[in-house]
Amino acid sequence: MQQLTLGVFGFGVVGEGLYKILNQTPTLQTTIKKICIKNPEKKRNAPESLFTIEKNELLNDKSINVIVELIDDAEAALSIVTTALQNGKHVITANKKMLAHNLNELLHFQKSTGKSLLYEASVCGAIPIIRNLEEYYDNDLLHGINAIVNGSTNFILTKMFEENLSFADALTLAQQRGFAESNPKLDVEGYDAVNKLTELLLHAYGIVTHPDNLLFNGIQNLSLTDAIIAKQKNQQIKLIANAKKLKDGSIATFVLPQFIYNTNSLAFAKNEYNAVVLESALSDKQFFLGKGAGSFPTASAVLSDISALRFDYKYEYRKLNQPQVSKVSNQFAVKVFISFDDVKNIEKNDFISIETWHITNTRSYITGVVAFATLENNDWWKLNNNSLILLPNAIVELDEIEQLKKKSINAATV
Repeated sequence: MQQLTLGVFGFGVVGEGLYKILNQTPTLQTTIKKICIKNPEKKRNAPESLFTIEKNELLNDKSINVIVELIDDAEAALSIVTTALQNGKHVITANKKMLAHNLNELLHFQKSTGKSLLYEASVCGAIPIIRNLEEYYDNDLLHGINAIVNGSTNFILTKMFEENLSFADALTLAQQRGFAESNPKLDVEGYDAVNKLTELLLHAYGIVTHPDNLLFNGIQNLSLTDAIIAKQKNQQIKLIANAKKLKDGSIATFVLPQFIYNTNSLAFAKNEYNAVVLESALSDKQFFLGKGAGSFPTASAVLSDISALRFDYKYEYRKLNQPQVSKVSNQFAVKVFISFDDVKNIEKNDFISIETWHITNTRSYITGVVAFATLENNDWWKLNNNSLILLPNAIVELDEIEQLKKKSINAATV
């Protein structure tokens, strides 16, 4: 068991939460020696002697053996993390953007230095999903992941369904409650969720990729009409990060809004809560639910990494080191619901099959099947206020497509 001396970068919501928790957990035998901050004038609930604005006071201090990085600047965080590893220090971080955009580089530094790089707090806050995927799920046995990984969008969707608020009003409420930033683009347009999906893919299937290589969209174009239609069908809409093993062993993966039945486990995740459903060959489905953000929930995940470091824990990346690593595929199709204001903005010929059209003078919609590669190569489905939502059990494998074509409405006649 190691004695840990921490240097912490950042004393915001999570940093202050961690400071309070450590003061209440003396059995960890872990101390914070120094905290690097940006604004020395701001009053903080900790002794002034702990704080500094000089990052090298932490990075070059040989008595500090763990750096905890809790800032929101991905570029600065990357410099801190790589320097700390090179200086022989273990690192704990919660910066999902920094991790997702620099996985290859960070894996190299972790391997070459032999130091631990842990980041449980970067995905789903208090839910211990990284460690579970890393330790307990064999690649060949893990069939799929369905996860709500962004609390801001989940809060907005909850208010749209439970209080019949429009997207704009629900977003305003989320900002007033502190669940969404003044500029909410990273959350509502899916950027935050796809960063987290990138991390999940690494630990679930050994896939190292960049968020830019994954298809994603957010909830920015959802309308109250979409929510009403979902209610009529005893369904809800959630922004879901998906990864599913196809019959050929490749992985279908994306972040998109999706209709789910009220009986689906993910439907029980309300407001700022996150949730994950793992589907395995042996254990069927397992459900994880917890707060995805906030001071103590996120700090608890950091604390878990600190506790693991006392026993020299590090990720082994077993799936990454298997003889045959899984690959991302676009060789499948998806069942979609697309609502729109003007039918001229719908590319009918991009559909493999069309099941229903519902045309009104205001908001209309179409349901059908579209090849996933078509969504990757075109963006009409998210422009001009078009809103694409996946239907339940959305993924259609290649051998099923011909059957659906037989049931299709002829698009040319519409």
